[in-house]
Amino acid sequence: MPPKKKKKKVRMSKAERLKKQQEEEEAARLQAEIEEQERLERERKLEEIQKLEEKAEQNRDFELTELRHLLEENYSAIIRWKVDAAEKAEWERYMLCDGVPDAKDQRAVNTFVTLWKDYSDTDIEEELQLCNSAVKLIEALDELMKEAKDPELVPKYHDALIEVQEILHAKHLFIAEKLLKGASDNIDPDTRNMQTVSKHKNVTLCLWANLFKNPSFTGFDFQEAGLSFKLPEELAVSDIAVRILHTHYDHLSILSRLRHLPQKPIVEEIPPPAQQPEETRDGDCTSELPFTPRSPTSEPPVKSTSRPSSEESVIPAQTEELSGHICSLVLSDGPTKDPSWPSLAQLNSLSPPVPEFEEKEDDTEVVNLVQYTTLGGVFYYDLLQLPPQPIRRKGYTILQMVDGLKVFPYPIERSNKKECSDDPTEKPNKGACSPVGVSIVLPEWVIFMEMPLVARWDAAEGRWRKDGIINVSYEEAEGKISFEMESFQIFALMRNTFANFPFRGWELRPLGQNSAIYTVKGALIQISITIENSQCMLQVAQGRGLSHLVGKWMSGPALQKAMAKAGIDIFVNENTHKYVSICKKNPRIEQFAYDQMALYASACAFSWSKWNATCGEDNLVLQGCEHLKAGPVPEDSWNIYFVGSQRSRQLEITENSEAFSTDHAAGSEFHSTLIHALQDSMSPDGIALVRKSHYCFVDTVQSLLSATRPLVFS
Repeated sequence: MPPKKKKKKVRMSKAERLKKQQEEEEAARLQAEIEEQERLERERKLEEIQKLEEKAEQNRDFELTELRHLLEENYSAIIRWKVDAAEKAEWERYMLCDGVPDAKDQRAVNTFVTLWKDYSDTDIEEELQLCNSAVKLIEALDELMKEAKDPELVPKYHDALIEVQEILHAKHLFIAEKLLKGASDNIDPDTRNMQTVSKHKNVTLCLWANLFKNPSFTGFDFQEAGLSFKLPEELAVSDIAVRILHTHYDHLSILSRLRHLPQKPIVEEIPPPAQQPEETRDGDCTSELPFTPRSPTSEPPVKSTSRPSSEESVIPAQTEELSGHICSLVLSDGPTKDPSWPSLAQLNSLSPPVPEFEEKEDDTEVVNLVQYTTLGGVFYYDLLQLPPQPIRRKGYTILQMVDGLKVFPYPIERSNKKECSDDPTEKPNKGACSPVGVSIVLPEWVIFMEMPLVARWDAAEGRWRKDGIINVSYEEAEGKISFEMESFQIFALMRNTFANFPFRGWELRPLGQNSAIYTVKGALIQISITIENSQCMLQVAQGRGLSHLVGKWMSGPALQKAMAKAGIDIFVNENTHKYVSICKKNPRIEQFAYDQMALYASACAFSWSKWNATCGEDNLVLQGCEHLKAGPVPEDSWNIYFVGSQRSRQLEITENSEAFSTDHAAGSEFHSTLIHALQDSMSPDGIALVRKSHYCFVDTVQSLLSATRPLVFS
């Protein structure tokens, strides 16, 4: 290889060296100037922030006092309004005279139970009407148990509730018995069997009697009720009847809660981002808040008022507290007179739960009633022995007397005449018989956001279970679900209570004086609630049915109950955070923000901000702006607001910024409250509008925000 040539060193001339030295000195001078400018800018900002802090501290007492006055004024007014409304409702309830006794009047309840127990009328419609009255009484007793503060009242309501439920279910069986005893008088000419559907407000009763005993019979479709069943071939020639009782309420789940300890969540809480810039950590001064925030799940106390009643009328004592109150929740319900239900004495022995039930909580086939909720009621699917039919001869009728309805055993055991297998050496095996099938058209008064979970009731353990359900088929477009079970059992369709969490976004937009629209973009469905004074109206972006709910004006609490019953659950409870990821926040600061948002909801719009997840547990970030025009809020109108325990301010960043920063917007000031930070960019017309907000409107908005908690569950 040839030797490498040495590179010649290039010598710079004196002029070139001088030029390079000058360039380096110029670069150093420019860098020093930049650093000096940055230092001066930092000092200017620190001086500006110090002045803003000093001004905010000077105005702190004034701002907190003003906010405290607004909150206390609205709270006192709403308390008086709710007390007056409760007194009016109590009197209207007394004057209604609809046959439903006052649940607080123990003597009236006992009289109703005694008379109804002994009452036996041949009019099916009248019997069903009495059943409807009993359902109303059960709901009233359940509410009293939840609201009762006196521990001595809970057992009284509990025992009365269980007794009414027992009689209610016995009456349902009695109605079916009367219809089946006259089955031969109501033969359908096409099928030569008896089938009937009786629909009432809270129940739908479907009965089929096998009179013709056609060996090729496979099932029947109760089109009017949206129910159909598939009969195993082993039963085609048996003296049987099928009853499908669909109750629009669920009395079994509360019985399960009474009997068993709560189950542990299967999903652990997902912690929020741990980062929190030091400059955003305000001192913990939540004790200096101008008004003790109400709990997100609490309601202002309402004074109970008495009316003419017996001496044994029991009314729970309630007191007014300006700073809020604590509501005790007692889950209670009980069984009815069904062979699969425990007696009243057995039920009373179930509390407190015994340790043996704790061991079964790990059973994956048991439905977790914290995570899942029945939707659309309960279906009682029974196979009964067909009662003897009347024999009519010339001028007389022969009827064999039997004592009530009896269950026809299925799967058929070896002791029965009809066997599932002809092998005499085979051990009895109930599972060898054909499964029983059922199809359901989903009720129009509920909405399933995803495929329902089918669960059967285990009467022995008092639990809903997922096993024993096979060949499940779900036709979402038609709203129909079909499946098979090993035997005729009680079943229900269930939904994931927290399927709509966490929210994808939310917005509270004003529509004028004392009017606003609250939109929640849930994980599966988007809903909007229009608010006018104390009334609310629901709008759903998608979904079938719900004509009884959508577009109807009702109070806030009534709407929450109706939405939960229909399967539109956007309201949090004490377990929600255990099953979904959350943006954890200081609850007092969170509630403090909801109170202020409600005060300015007539003129200001508020919305979700992605920066709320990165600002720390003791701070909140949301979008807000004044909005006095009709229609959606323009994207360029939104401002970002930072809410801490001591300071609130408008930030310089936007939703499209690359990184989070706590720098305040140019020309804005620091304040001790959110409403005063909003006022910096509000017009005189907007400020005048919010000052005229009605206390009912403010309370309704605040209640919806507290019930959904969008700053945590978005």
